[in-house]
Formats: sequence, structure tokens, C-alpha cells
Amino acid sequence: MRVLKILFGFALLATVFVSCHVEEVVVVEDPYIDPAPSITLNQLLNTYELWYVDINRSNASGQIPFMQIAFTLSFRNGDVLANNNLVGIGDQGYGFGIPVGFYDAYDFVLDISHDIDGFVTFDVTQLNDTEIELYNPDLGLRYVLVGYQRSNFDYDLLFYENIHYFVQEYTAWEKFSTMGGAPNEFDYEHFLQFLPGGGDGNFQSSQDPVGSNVYNLYWYYTGVYNVDDVPGNAYLKYLTLDYDYLGNEYFELNVINDNTIELFHETSGTVYTFKGRGYIEYKSGRGKLRIPKATIEKKMKKISSI
Repeated sequence: MRVLKILFGFALLATVFVSCHVEEVVVVEDPYIDPAPSITLNQLLNTYELWYVDINRSNASGQIPFMQIAFTLSFRNGDVLANNNLVGIGDQGYGFGIPVGFYDAYDFVLDISHDIDGFVTFDVTQLNDTEIELYNPDLGLRYVLVGYQRSNFDYDLLFYENIHYFVQEYTAWEKFSTMGGAPNEFDYEHFLQFLPGGGDGNFQSSQDPVGSNVYNLYWYYTGVYNVDDVPGNAYLKYLTLDYDYLGNEYFELNVINDNTIELFHETSGTVYTFKGRGYIEYKSGRGKLRIPKATIEKKMKKISSI
């Protein structure tokens, strides 16, 4: 019995010793530090010189005019620059376009004060290495922007993919010359004007004498126009003038330069050259508002069903 008590006493002492030893162990953990963002929004915006506004991937419907009108946006030292026009694109403002307002970037919020359209705020989400999304919570609009450097941005491709907007950038196109072909009714058309509207847009034509003031023309005919691609030739387009009540005229449209276009009238074989008169510089919602191709196609289906 004494032996058992002695053994029990040793076991109890060992247990107390181990317990005391465990209580003396202090575990020190490193304090949690919330990781700082690897890049600020301002740094992100300045990663690329140009942000192409991919209107076909945006649920935009025209409520923010300066976003609808811009082909590219740039954010430089607090200034917002935009390529709103196709005339002179790549050269205007060294490729950046024209100044249109100011911006402030903090956290992931982008505030833009546009010179004409006023203040607009966006929540910014980085989609991947080259794309961001601007979301306006007030209107529920999303715009997808794709980043480029000026050196690798294809200004020519942008130009030819948007010829239907390019022809709207002059108050009127004046016929400069007529070459060859059989006589036809279009010989009497001396001015064309392209406007936003159904299809790619609306058009008007005038038979006023060449040299007339383009701001005082009488428009004899109206209708809807459409510009389509020519398979295998990115630099040539088909132009259809759908006259109200008078049928259609079909042309091959060739852009000579920012101020000159050539129309080949397929029916008569005549080549007409037109010069742009009264350049329109876009800075606000006046004039064109870019809309997704899907919306244009819906408009054309609606027009063709009438």
C-alpha cells in the first residue's frame, strides 16, 4: 500500500510539472496587415495611352453623350482627352484627340467633369490586363474600355470600321467631279448630307448649283443610308441610298482622304467625287451617338418590314 502511495505521489508531481510547463508556453502571432492594392486606379488608367470605348460590349443607350460619342478616351495628369471624330484621327492631338474635361480617381471610383455634359461618376472594375469596365450607378450603364498604346493602336482599322459615322462629320458633301458612265438621275444630285437616324443614318440630297452655301441648301430628297463591307477588301465599302418612295441607289464607296470620297455608281458605271464641306468637331452629344451593331441591325429589320 505504501508503494502505491509513493507511485501515485510521483505521478501527481509529474502531472503538475507538465501543467506548469505548458502554461508557460506563449504563442506570439504576427499582427494581421490588410494588403495594400498593388496598383492605384490612377496608375491603372495611365497604364495605357488610349482606352478604346467598345460600344458593342456596352449596355449604353445614349444617356451619357460624351461616352457614346468617343471612340477613345485618355486620362493624362487630370485631363480627359477623346477621339470623337474620325476626320484627322491619329494626328489630332498627337493621337490623343481633343481635351474634353477633367477627372479625379480615388479607390476605384472615377469622377469625370465634362466641359459640356457635366459631372459623371463611375465605379471601375478591372476585367483583365487590358480591359476595364466603367459602371455608372445612377443610370445603371456599363461601358467596356480596352487599353492600347498609340504605337500599336490601328487608327486605320477604326476609321474603316466606322465609315458610316465618318460621312456624318461634314455639314454636306459637294460633288466635285463626274467621270464616265451613262446619264442617270443621280447626275443631278450635287450635294449629299448624312445624319444620325435609321439604319446607319439618314441622308438628304440637293440639286442646288455646285458652289452654293452648304448651310443654305434646299434638300430635294431624303431617305435612309447604309454602309456595308465588301468581302475581301477592308478599304472598300458598299453605300446604299434608300430614297423615300423612289427606290434605292447603289454605290461602291472609296475614301480618298479625310476630305474626299469617291462613289462608283454600279448601274451607270459613273464615278462621282465628293468633297466634304463644313467640318463638324464633336465635343458633346451633338450629332452622332455611337450605338451597338446589334441595335443598328434591329433598326434595319424594322425599316425593311415597313
